[in-house]
Amino acid sequence: MLALRLARGAHPLVLLRRLLVAAASAGTGFLLLAALGHAAAHPATATDSFVRLLWCAVPVAATTQLAVSAARTDPAARPQRGMSAAGLGPARLTLIAATSTAVSCILGSFFALLVFLALRGDLGGVAATDSATQLLGAGHPLPAAGTLLLLAVVPLMAAAATAVVLRPRKDARGDPRGAKAATGAGEPLTAMDTNSNGSSVPAALPWGITLTAAGLALETYVSRGAADAATLLPLPERLIGSPPGVLAGWALSTLGLVLAGPGLTQLSGRLLAAGRPGAVRLLAGRVLQEESRRIGRPLGVLCAVASGTYAAAKVYEAAPTRPFGPLTGLGAALVLACVTASALTAALEARWARTHTTAALRRLGTPRSLLHRASALRVLALLLVLGPLTWAISELAALPLLH
Repeated sequence: MLALRLARGAHPLVLLRRLLVAAASAGTGFLLLAALGHAAAHPATATDSFVRLLWCAVPVAATTQLAVSAARTDPAARPQRGMSAAGLGPARLTLIAATSTAVSCILGSFFALLVFLALRGDLGGVAATDSATQLLGAGHPLPAAGTLLLLAVVPLMAAAATAVVLRPRKDARGDPRGAKAATGAGEPLTAMDTNSNGSSVPAALPWGITLTAAGLALETYVSRGAADAATLLPLPERLIGSPPGVLAGWALSTLGLVLAGPGLTQLSGRLLAAGRPGAVRLLAGRVLQEESRRIGRPLGVLCAVASGTYAAAKVYEAAPTRPFGPLTGLGAALVLACVTASALTAALEARWARTHTTAALRRLGTPRSLLHRASALRVLALLLVLGPLTWAISELAALPLLH
């Protein structure tokens, strides 16, 4: 009940983020139900149905990431002055955030169920079309237990991930993180506080580079001697019969980009602040280095998804057929939208974290135009570093499948 009351009085931007989470949950729930409908309509092709269900893990992960990002930027999840005295300590706030996330996802899953049943013609009125019969298994009853189980996947995963990410932690001195803000002593954590060791290169950067190179090498090795690109395309419609190493290579490359994201972001900041920088370049570089651990991982996920999408599009252009279906397009659009929204939400969280730093600079007489130029320079540096790298990896990933 408290979570619902907090949602009613939330800022419109917070409500928009929760609406995005509900929409992503609806799209993912629809894909899960489509896989179930295909299994009910084609019991003889259980392997194909299982592959469709496995591919739903990608939008489930993207939706979970978006839900966690939205929960991290929710003001209701932050310890405020006097809330511990009212019985709302860090643990209770984490529970409220997980409950709010679950409620948003449940609403989305319920809407997905209504749309799915309406397209199948199970709600009466409009009869199911031929495409709905083929894709959604119209005319075949769905198991109630399986339907409820699949619809509960996204809310449970999102709520559990939110609870794990927002759980109360202890800082280097052994004090609960956020305790000062909850008791009214001190100020909320800033970007400088949460990244006190931001000057060192993240340890995951070498591992990310290694995994990316290993994934590309594995894909090149298993693609030797292939007859054509269509038999190697690792997407739902053509996964059966494709070498498993292709999919494993893409997975390793994706994981490597995700792990290397914070390190690449910090290197971008170091390049900005290299040499004898001016005020704008020094401020942009230092802020980018301090925020690398906060925004680097979502940017790495975004680069990995963009790289995979570009490589898949290149392979499809060379394929003799066009096996793209509406469900594949829906899944790709859903994943792209989720990772993009997660990256923007992480940037918003980083902006909130440096609020006190920005206020201090303003009190010292720093003009707003300088801060705006520093922000634009950070975005430009990330585009110049991550853009060509993403393009190069996607080209290398598609090259073995095209030749």
